[in-house]
Amino acid sequence: MTLKSMTGFARADGTHGDTSWFWEIRSVNGRSLDLRLRLPPGLERLEPQVRARCQEQLARGNCTMSLSVKRDAGQLEIRLNEAALAEAFAVADQAQKQTLLEPAKLDTLLGMRGVVEVAEPEESDEQREAFAAALLAGLSAALDQLVAARVAEGERLTEVIEAQLSAIESLVAQAKAIMAKQPELIATRLREQIARLDEAGASLDPERLHQEGLLLAAKADIQEELDRLIAHVAAARELIASGQPAGRKLEFLAQEFNREANTTCSKAADIEISRIGLELKSVIDQLREQVQNIE
Repeated sequence: MTLKSMTGFARADGTHGDTSWFWEIRSVNGRSLDLRLRLPPGLERLEPQVRARCQEQLARGNCTMSLSVKRDAGQLEIRLNEAALAEAFAVADQAQKQTLLEPAKLDTLLGMRGVVEVAEPEESDEQREAFAAALLAGLSAALDQLVAARVAEGERLTEVIEAQLSAIESLVAQAKAIMAKQPELIATRLREQIARLDEAGASLDPERLHQEGLLLAAKADIQEELDRLIAHVAAARELIASGQPAGRKLEFLAQEFNREANTTCSKAADIEISRIGLELKSVIDQLREQVQNIE
């Protein structure tokens, strides 16, 4: 199973009788599912069904959807509004008498708003329902394309995220190898410091030195942080394998990864552990950027 991206584009064209149309859908990252619809006048009634179909296939993302419809000009009816023409002619005649200018021409009168009306032919309820069904079928095709595009992008993201999880595992393994030598390193450092103090003639309490050594070892112990990092890697892989929308949960896990890496860096008593901690933070930051694109 792979993850799905929230980024995609789709377009579906179609015709029904004398009408052609096309849907366009664009989706980008979003914290939730935010649908923005642009439907032509007269087709607003489709909005509830459009939203329902989108919610069936999309879990997250800011989606902009538009429907464009064009009727065959030969099927449009051009009507003359005789009342509006008579009123326009009367106004023009009165203006001509007052100004003594040339009388208004027919093309001028016909160009006035409302004189010539363009009307679509009357449709029965059955015809309107058939047209709506064709538009919704086109929407389904566009949504299928969008989901396919998001799946394809999700496959690429899955590969990147898997590589980042493997990098975290590798860095944790390196840190554990160094941790195995940590007690010896702390003991060596303490012996060197004690030797310098002895040279300076300082009086030291052996019991106190033993306690300090134990305290230093406890402060430098990052085993718990490393174990949690491995547990987070396993949890992330389970989310990927689930096939369910996992973006929000992966974002939360990325925060937990970062918390453990920060603690590792703050506890580091060895330069190599510090280096590994910084590399962990770098990989985790890249992981966090990628999971923000996941549905």
